[in-house]
Formats: sequence, structure tokens, C-alpha cells
Amino acid sequence: MGRYVIRRLLQALLTLGLVLFLMHWLMALSVQVRGNPARLFFGDRTPNAAALAQVEAMYNLDDSCYDRIGDPCVMPFVERLQAYAAGDFGTTLRGNRDVGELLAISIPNTLRLFAFSIITLVVLAMVFGSWAARHRGRLQDHAVRGGTILVDSVPVFLIMLIYTSLIAVPLTRWVRGIFGDEAAIGQLFRPTYDVDYPWMTIIIPGLLLGTAGLASMTRLVRASQLENYHADFVRTAHAKGLSRSRVARVHIVRNSLIPVVTAIGYNFAFILTGAVVTEGIVQIPGMGQLLWNALLTTEVSIVITSFVIIAVVVLAVNLLVDLLYAVLDPRIRYA
Repeated sequence: MGRYVIRRLLQALLTLGLVLFLMHWLMALSVQVRGNPARLFFGDRTPNAAALAQVEAMYNLDDSCYDRIGDPCVMPFVERLQAYAAGDFGTTLRGNRDVGELLAISIPNTLRLFAFSIITLVVLAMVFGSWAARHRGRLQDHAVRGGTILVDSVPVFLIMLIYTSLIAVPLTRWVRGIFGDEAAIGQLFRPTYDVDYPWMTIIIPGLLLGTAGLASMTRLVRASQLENYHADFVRTAHAKGLSRSRVARVHIVRNSLIPVVTAIGYNFAFILTGAVVTEGIVQIPGMGQLLWNALLTTEVSIVITSFVIIAVVVLAVNLLVDLLYAVLDPRIRYA
């Protein structure tokens, strides 16, 4: 197991290095084709040559490689790696704000949103999928499959817009009328994020975002459990006199979790996409909103650092999923 973990960590570092180099190369190509983004520092003003050269040097954009289309700019890439190793993620072209400070504000909000979304997706999929598998071919089974497909067919942004525009305000008034305006629970259904209630105002958006991909996850849970319902070890457990609930919980559910855990890892990408939309609609100052604004304003440092963080998270989740296989199924051993 130890050697496997070390090997996977080395692979992850190599993948991370390739991602970082690719992002740097694309950034360099953008500068070479569209022009140096250091001009954004001056806004609508037209800088003189000396002032522009000073800003280019400040943001490490003064290398001659940025004048040659297709040049990968290896030396600026090495300097970027050295800066990252020292904890320096650069500053923004507009406002001259430290990127590390912006990330420190944004990452916790996105993590809260992710936590509620993943928990919602897993719990709903396990409950509905298990119920549908137990009542295979009956009305309950068809209702679960049809209902989850209906929910999944509605785009996340439309669900968020319906909630914030039509549902959130009446619910907030109703709850505050019962518990009072100062009660924390009165913030639960707010249509927008509130920095004074960072947890309460993220719960509902996280729950709604967790419905993305519910149909496919539910069907996966159902199919995985149906494969085990007639397995030899399940018949043996019934023959020993174990109750149906214990057989389902200990034998069927646990042995059906490996494909579900794999799907959870893949669903991170879909939830990340939905997080950008969700944070924009509900005005959550998270990674999605920060990255979207950086793309619109050509803030190169934020874009590259954000994608590096996303790559680290995806690699860590994939490694965790692989390690969970051995926990769920003792027959799996890593050399």
C-alpha cells in the first residue's frame, strides 16, 4: 500500500507539473497574440513607454519571449514555479491585490458549497437507488427513476433562478414572521449570500446544486445493488437468519459502493461547473465567481492559480477514491 501511494503521489506531481506548464504556455500564447496584459494596469489611460516597461517588469511580463508567437517561455515558467514554492501567487493587474489573499477568502466558501452538494448527492442517490432496487419493477421503482430524470433534466442555473426569484423571498418572510428578524434560521432561505451568515446562506444553494447528476447516480446505485441481491453471499446471509435490513445494510450496500465511489469522483467536475453558475446567481464570493471574473478581466495570475488548485483537488480526490476501494472491499490489495 505504501509503495502504491508513493507511486500515485509521484504521478500526481508529474500531472500537476504538466497542467501548470500547459496553463503557462496558453497564457504566454495569449500574451503573444493579443498583446501584453500589463496595459490593463492603466485602465483607460494610455501609458508612455517607460511606465509600461516598469509595470511589465513588476508583473514579470518583460521577457522577450512574449514577443515571439509560439515560444513556451521556459524561464518565466521556472520563475513562476519558484514563486509558487515560496507561497507567492502574484498580484492582480487591477487593484494590485494579492492573489493569495483573494484565494484565502474564496476557497472556504466554495468548500462549504461543495460539502453540502456532495452530501446531498450521495444521500439522495443512496436512499432513492436503494429503495428502487428493493422494489424493482414496481410503482416505487418507476417513480424514482422518472422523478430523478425529471429533476436532472432541469439545468442547475434554471433551478437557482426559480429559487432566488420566486421561492426564496416568500420563504424568508414566512420564517422571519415565525422566529423573528434576528433569528439565524431566518437567513436560511435568503436569495443571496450573506458574509455574516456564511454557513446558513450556503445550505440551500448547496442542496440545490447537489441535485445535479442525481438521475445517473441513482440509477448507478440501483444497478449496482441489483447485481448483489441474488449473489451467493446474500443468499448465505439470508440462510443464516439475518434480517432483511441487516443484509441490505451490511452486505448489499457495502458491496455496491465501489462504482458509486468512482462516480462521486467523476461528479466533482460537474459540481465544479455548477458551482460557477451557483456562485454567480447567489453572489457567493467563492472560487467559481473569482475564476469567472478573472476570465472576464484577463487576470492571468488568478486564472493560472485557480486552475492549479482545481487540478490539485481533482488529483487528491482520485487518489482518495482509489484508496477507498481497499477499504470497501478487503479483497483489493495494492502492490
